[in-house]
This record gives sequence, C-alpha cells and structure tokens, in this order.
Amino acid sequence: MSDLTTEFEQAQKDVNTLPKKPKNDDLLTLYSHFKQATAGDVSGSRPGMLDVAGRAKFDAWTKLKGTGKEAAMQGYVAKVKSLLKDAGM
Repeated sequence: MSDLTTEFEQAQKDVNTLPKKPKNDDLLTLYSHFKQATAGDVSGSRPGMLDVAGRAKFDAWTKLKGTGKEAAMQGYVAKVKSLLKDAGM
C-alpha cells in the first residue's frame, strides 16, 4: 500500500500543476475520491437547497459510500493522470 500512498500524495501535488481549472464534474470526482480515501464514508446531514456547492459535494461523496480507502485512492490517482494527459502534460 505504500506505493499507492506515494502515488496518491504525488497526485495531490500534480493536480495543482494543471494549466487550467478542471470542469466541475472533474472537481467533484476529485473531491469525492479524496474525501472517501481520507475520511471514509460521508457523515452528517445533506446541506440545504441554498448551499448548491455543498450539496453537490455531499452527493458526489455519498455515491462512493462503501468504497474502500485503496479503491478511492486509485480513483483519485487515475482521475489526476487523466486530467494531466488531457492537458498534454
């Protein structure tokens, strides 16, 4: 798992080198996989209708409920690699 942890940490650094901000769907994917990998299943109540961004994040994270830490880390790393490839990096 140490190799995956190293890749995950590197992906967190690499995402900051993207030349432009990813699309909202990509950001939600990154957010949800990161949160699932670092905090586990979502907890708390769903944000209200007026908190559109918070609600979207909560919903994206909820979709990964039950996903293991390693799988979430792999999903995050894969998404960052895809974004880097699309950016020609």
